Amino acid sequence: MSGHSKWATTKRQKAAVDAKRGALFTKIANQIAIAARAGTDPSMNPSLAMVLEKARQANMPKANIERAIARVADKSAAALIEETYEGYGPGGVGIIIEAATDNKNRTMPEVRNALSKNGGRMADPGSVMFQFARKGFIELAEKTEDFMLLALDAGAEDVEEGEEGLEIVTAPSDLMKVRSALIDGGATVTTAELRYIPTSTIAIEGENVAKLEKLLDALDDLDDVTAVHTNAE
Repeated sequence: MSGHSKWATTKRQKAAVDAKRGALFTKIANQIAIAARAGTDPSMNPSLAMVLEKARQANMPKANIERAIARVADKSAAALIEETYEGYGPGGVGIIIEAATDNKNRTMPEVRNALSKNGGRMADPGSVMFQFARKGFIELAEKTEDFMLLALDAGAEDVEEGEEGLEIVTAPSDLMKVRSALIDGGATVTTAELRYIPTSTIAIEGENVAKLEKLLDALDDLDDVTAVHTNAE
């Protein structure tokens, strides 16, 4: 695995937390509600544990987290479903859009509209997905060689130096194991989640850089969209 994309939704969301805190909490609450279907005990449900970690990093109030988990048992609450859309952006970059929605007849047109208004378009299912691999992704605040070796010893597939710290890729099933080993070893884990990571990247230059930024902002602004992944370099 090489060339981790610099356009990760997580970093974009971190930069916008203060300005769009309410919208971010809504997105995370939907992710919590979906993950909690497999069990409300995070020690027995790795997916829930990861989303709760994201909630804590975003300083999401405890009451909001509890309401999201309680939604699983609320028979009157609208059922949430996970949707994944594929598209192309400026310069031919591939885009994977993850959503959590109670009405896909609302969400798909919103995604299509955001793409078409900003130099992109929807793609047929599978036409973009093959350019990505579902992987665990961990980001550390530190860049030390000790943590790089610790991650590899714990089962990580790839470790690179990112802009802010080490970026670690794992098999999806090894994400929580590697994360726990790093935390036990004293590392500061700032991100631990599943992502669609590009198997190869496309260089974006000139005016396409600003166009892609605008498109990703438009997708991020949609309430139902929980994550956006691209193969832009």
